[in-house]
Amino acid sequence: MRKFAIATLIALGALTGAAHASENKFNVDAPRDQWMTVEQVAAKFTAEGYKVREVGEEDGVYEVYAMDKDGKRAELYVHPVTGEILKRGGDN
Repeated sequence: MRKFAIATLIALGALTGAAHASENKFNVDAPRDQWMTVEQVAAKFTAEGYKVREVGEEDGVYEVYAMDKDGKRAELYVHPVTGEILKRGGDN
């Protein structure tokens, strides 16, 4: 019984760690008071030629939905402090 209890605790610990990791898959740990505002993020990418449709938050970073200079959809995952694109996706 004791071995089962220990195994259960280990399994729960592993699941908890995995759940926490999925919440911040970009491994960004910046204090909120240092984050750019949604308006600043939108302005940055508008200045770079994107037509920004929406800015949201996901996994501890900003998620920007926009159209690029060529009219293609862009889904950008953006560092909340620096504005650096961490990951780019989209539909052609």
